[in-house]
Amino acid sequence: MANRRVLVKRRKSIANIRKITRTMQLIATARFQTAFNRAVAARPYTEKLAELVGDLSRGAGEIDHPLMRTANPDAPVALLVLTSTRGLCGGYNAHVLRTTTACLEQWRAAERPHELRVFGKKGIAFFRFHRTPLAAQDASIGDMPRFDQVESVANRLMADFLAGRISGVSVAYTRFFSAGRQRPEIATLLPLAPDRPALESSEPKAPIDYEFRPDPGSLLAELLPATVRVRLFQAFLDAAVSEQVARMAAMKAATDASEDMIKSLTRKYNRARQTHITMELLDIVGGANALA
Repeated sequence: MANRRVLVKRRKSIANIRKITRTMQLIATARFQTAFNRAVAARPYTEKLAELVGDLSRGAGEIDHPLMRTANPDAPVALLVLTSTRGLCGGYNAHVLRTTTACLEQWRAAERPHELRVFGKKGIAFFRFHRTPLAAQDASIGDMPRFDQVESVANRLMADFLAGRISGVSVAYTRFFSAGRQRPEIATLLPLAPDRPALESSEPKAPIDYEFRPDPGSLLAELLPATVRVRLFQAFLDAAVSEQVARMAAMKAATDASEDMIKSLTRKYNRARQTHITMELLDIVGGANALA
């Protein structure tokens, strides 16, 4: 027979856990709304800037910019991995790290030199556990990235690319499409290809005829570095909102599971209590029969 006292303590502890997971679900929902608004607000600017750069590159004809070619093809490719700093977000980090690991295996098989730059404590801990050397690590950018934080990262990457210390830049992150659809992927950041859309969901649009003043080359010299910064910032925003979606789902699943466990323990407790009452009644009846 189950111990009723143990069942009561266990049910009480699970009820306390349910309160915590429910609270965390509500917090994640509020943070999701904030992160969603930021990601959605930045997306039209990212798309329009990519469209403008594409139109300028077509209008300029043959253009040659340092960010569009590799200065040192033998240098390693920098792979940025965007993970979370906090846990309890389900399989969010696992999906990104699995995609990153598959990419690294392909590069190793092709003997392509590469280096890792990891953002977020979970990714740093993962690669430390596997004893993978990291070229850079940063856990200061949280789930609400600021543009000035990402801008400094983009500037360092462009400086390394122009100096020939790296031959390219790719970003492993979770792209946000909607609250019900997120997908881990690896996007190429450098070298730039102006004809490449900033976002996969961008619909092809007819080119616009511009009158350039100053010339397209001068404009591209200003817009191409801005494109790198904006694309990287959009990747951080998408990763942040995807993290909150994963945390909402994980906390809701934990809350639902705790409610099911409480119901099951309540049934066990009621069954044990009924059994105990029945046994006491049998003892009373047996004693009464003995006295008679």
